Amino acid sequence: MKFLVIRFSSIGDIVLTTPVVRCLKKHIVTAEVHYLTKDSFKNILAANPYIDKIHLLKDNLDETIEALKQEDFDYVIDLHHNVRTLKVKRALKKKSFSFNKLNIEKWLITALKINKLSSAHIVDRYLDTLKSFGVKNDNAGLDYFIPENEYVKERDIPTSHHAGYIGIVIGAAYFTKKFPLHKLQELCASIVHPIILLGGPEDKEEGDTIAASDNVKIYNACGKFSLNESADLVRRAKLIVTNDTGLMHIASAFKRPIISLWGNTIPEFGMYPYYGENFIRATVQNRGTDVQPYEIMEVKNLSCRPCSKIGYKKCPKGHFKCMEFISVNEVEKKVYSYLNVKKV
Repeated sequence: MKFLVIRFSSIGDIVLTTPVVRCLKKHIVTAEVHYLTKDSFKNILAANPYIDKIHLLKDNLDETIEALKQEDFDYVIDLHHNVRTLKVKRALKKKSFSFNKLNIEKWLITALKINKLSSAHIVDRYLDTLKSFGVKNDNAGLDYFIPENEYVKERDIPTSHHAGYIGIVIGAAYFTKKFPLHKLQELCASIVHPIILLGGPEDKEEGDTIAASDNVKIYNACGKFSLNESADLVRRAKLIVTNDTGLMHIASAFKRPIISLWGNTIPEFGMYPYYGENFIRATVQNRGTDVQPYEIMEVKNLSCRPCSKIGYKKCPKGHFKCMEFISVNEVEKKVYSYLNVKKV
């Protein structure tokens, strides 16, 4: 059976689809799995052994469709579910299965604060598209495969960080999903442990500002590494402190302990850290056999939260309480708790 899985973007959303392709390959012996995404995200999937072929979305959708027709797929698994994917499905004329985006439920909670959201994680909603094939969740969590040539070499990070470090993700797609700069400065200055700041080129300037307090303890990696190299830095970290963003899901794929900071979005949207049954009890040592591998830090009971299912360039209310009210001291306490050390 030949399957086309569709997810155009973005980093985190694509990582969250990896259980679908893995479960297809593991449960259907004859499955040939193809994946359609944007060119800018192909490297996320390039080394995935469960994907037989990657197709790239062209600027001209009709050209993409014509190329896909040549493959003669049996089924389409639509994990993006928008107008363009509808056009692809109609053109291919194959049986398709689409995941429920819960757009109405998300509108109700952002606009009217009426919570009708499903309790299911988005991974489980993605996997619901495979029910007709008898494919079930293998509970192995997320996948992320790094090409061998994109592993970070020891010489590329400071010697002071070779024995271990905390990864702090400072970037996000929208301002209202980012822990404020002044709070990141305070947090990084107070933590007595090597830190690597993670983000894209757009985060470099803020990273330099944060690292200025201690350029030995804090290494600003923002913009210096490819996405796969940044993923390797996440993989090697003792702990990841992160906004609701793509690197959070990559950290989940590598079973890293996570402290996640939530602003205008909420975990109830179904995109909190996902581990399956592979909790990292061996990594989080001496904290009990049933320790949760992640911590969610958020300001509950704000009348304005969530204000958007995605985010904004600035707080619509102007006060940004959803992030400003998260205590740096409490985040620091969680950091030391996961490291199982006391602050000196």
